[in-house]
Formats: sequence, structure tokens, C-alpha cells
Amino acid sequence: MKLIAIVGTNSVRSTNRKLLKFIQTHFAEQASIELVEIDDIPAFNEPSDRQAPTQVQILSDKILSADGVIISTPEYDHSIPAVLKSVLEWLSYTTQPLIDKPVLITGASLGSLGSSRAQAHLKQILDAPEIKARIMPSAEFLLGHSGQAFDDEGQLTNSEKVAELETIFAEFIQFVEITNQLLAAQTKTKQAFSWK
Repeated sequence: MKLIAIVGTNSVRSTNRKLLKFIQTHFAEQASIELVEIDDIPAFNEPSDRQAPTQVQILSDKILSADGVIISTPEYDHSIPAVLKSVLEWLSYTTQPLIDKPVLITGASLGSLGSSRAQAHLKQILDAPEIKARIMPSAEFLLGHSGQAFDDEGQLTNSEKVAELETIFAEFIQFVEITNQLLAAQTKTKQAFSWK
């Protein structure tokens, strides 16, 4: 199985990146997981030539070729970072690669809540008609106090959180397989995007 893991921030010290790197290595035998950074994607602004930046097309192609997507978001002022919202705006207004794509949301924060409000907000955004991702239901991985959660080798030190993550990841693998089987059985025509 091929998955794309999106680091939902441009922070160079993000513990969400650490979380996704842990997921990448810990579940390497179950899935091939590619980490994707979004720090080089410019803020959304409808271009006069109606051409999205190259970085947006590259990300879109990666999403389209993946079986599923993991997004890990921090929480800024009870919501997701502006850079992540901007990337989702680019994708929704251009190639719309997240439509029907299975998505797992995770999040890490330095506080105790583990980005719970940001994850709730992200679910609302991913449910928008132009994005319309298939969000894994009844699942959220919240990593609080993430500044102390990893050792020097990047390993998650709390065995209970590791076990929780293993359960969620196993469910996500099943969710991806079932969702993609259902979609393969459907005959749907995707509408071409128009800036108008």
C-alpha cells in the first residue's frame, strides 16, 4: 500500500513531522509512506493566468497516485495552520485530488489537548464539496505534550500511545482497502474544473 503523509505546517521544529517520521518507520512493513512538506507552496491567490504553481501540481500528482493520505496538523489558535489551509485551497480550486481519497488525521501539540480542535476543524474543511475526502470515521490520534514524547532517535516513548497508534493505523489500512474497493465498483465521471 502506498500512502502520502503531509506535514501540516512549515515549522522547522514541528513535532508533527516527528510523528509522521515515526509512523513512516514504525509501519514500514505495512505500507510505503512518503513524507511530503508544504513549506515551499506559496499562499493561495487565484492566478491571473489560471495556472497553479508547479509545487501544487507535484503534490496533487502524489496524492492522486497514493492509496491514501495521512495529514498531521498542529493547533494554532484553535485551528489548523494558515499554510495547511492555503494548500487545501490550492487543491480544491485546481485538480481536486482529495475527492474520494481515504484520509487519516493525526496531530501533535506541545499542550495537553494534542490538536483536538484543529483536527475537528480539519475534518470540516476536508468535507467541503470541492475537497470531499473520505475521512476515516471515529478515529483521531492526539499526541499531547509532544515536545517530550520522542527520544533522541525519534521513537515515541509512551507505549500506550504507540499501541493506540498501532490500532488506528491497522484500522486505516482496512479503511483504505474497503473504500478503494467500493470506489472501484462505482462508475462516476469527475467533472472538469473551471475557474469560472
